[in-house]
Amino acid sequence: MEIVFGLLIIAVGAFCQSSCYVPINRIKAWSWESYWIVQGLFAWLVFPFLGALLAVPSGHSLCELFTGGNAVNIGMTILFGCLWGIGGLTFGLSMRYLGVALGQTISLGTCAGLGTILGPVMLHIFYPEAGHLAKLTGAVIIGVIVTLVGITIIGVAGNMKAASLSEEEKKAAVKDFNFSKGITIALLAGLMSGCFNVGLEFGSSLHFEETGEMFKTLPATLLVTLGGFVTNAVYCFYQNSKNKTWSDYGKVSLYANNIPYCALAGVLWYSQFFGLSLGKGFLAGSPVLITFAFCILMALNVVFSNVWGILLKEWKGCSARTIAVLVAGIVVLIVSTFVPELLK
Repeated sequence: MEIVFGLLIIAVGAFCQSSCYVPINRIKAWSWESYWIVQGLFAWLVFPFLGALLAVPSGHSLCELFTGGNAVNIGMTILFGCLWGIGGLTFGLSMRYLGVALGQTISLGTCAGLGTILGPVMLHIFYPEAGHLAKLTGAVIIGVIVTLVGITIIGVAGNMKAASLSEEEKKAAVKDFNFSKGITIALLAGLMSGCFNVGLEFGSSLHFEETGEMFKTLPATLLVTLGGFVTNAVYCFYQNSKNKTWSDYGKVSLYANNIPYCALAGVLWYSQFFGLSLGKGFLAGSPVLITFAFCILMALNVVFSNVWGILLKEWKGCSARTIAVLVAGIVVLIVSTFVPELLK
C-alpha cells in the first residue's frame, strides 16, 4: 500500500509540473527572458529553499549541512545543476516550437532515460568501490526501455500530426511551430535535463541523520536548482541586454498580474521534485523503484503534458489514427511506471 501512496504522490507532483505553463500564458507585456527568470526565482530559489528547510531538524541549519558536508559532492551537485539549467532553457524553447504536448514529450522522454542511467554511471566513475552500478538492475533497464518506447510512440504521433496539418493549422495550434528545429532543441533539452537526476545522486548523502525519509533529497534539490538558476540568470540577463528589455522589470503596474502568475508557475514546477522526495519516502522498501522514481516522474510528466495538449487543442484537426497512436503511447507510459516493481 505504501508503494501505491508513493506513486500517487509522484503523480500529483507530475500533474502540477505539467500545469506550470498554464499560468505563464497569463503573463502580460513581458519578454520571454524577463518572465522566465522571474518565475525561475520562485521555482529554483524560493520554493526549493523553503522545501529544504523541512529537512533541517531542530537545532541545526542548512548552512551547517552545506559547510560540513563532502565538498566534492556539493560541488558536483551544483555543477550538474548548472548543466541542467541549459536543459531548462532549451526546454522552454522546445515548447515554443513544438507546443506543450510534443515539446514536453520529447524533452522529458530523453531526460527520463538518460537521467535514470547517468546518475549511477557518473557516481561509479567517481566512487567505483561503492557499487552504484548495482542500482541499474534488469528491472530498471527494462522499465527505462518501456518508457522510451512510449515516448517514441508519442513522437510518431507528433510526426503524423506535423505531416497531416497545413501550415495555417500548425500555426493555429502552436504559433511558432517548427518540427525539425523543435525536435533538435527538445533532444538537447532532454540530454541536459537528465543532469538534474545526476545532481540528486551526487547530493544523496547531503542530509542530517535525523531527517525523515520523505525530506532527505530536498537539500540536494536546492543545490541543483541553485546551479540551474545561475545558468538561466546569465542567459536571461544577456537577452535583456541584447533585446533592451530591462525596462520590463520597471513596469510596476504589471506586478499585480505578473508576479502572482510567476509565483504560481514556480510552485507548480517545484511540486514535481517536492513530490518526488515525498514519494521516495514511501518507496523506501523497494530499492528498484527508488532508482526508477525519476523515470516514473518524467513519464507521468509526459502523460499529463499531453492531457494539457489535448485540452489546449494542440491536437485539434488531427486524424483519428493520429489520436489513437497518441493514446497508445500514453497507455504504454502509464504501464511503464509499474514494470520494474512487477519484474523485480
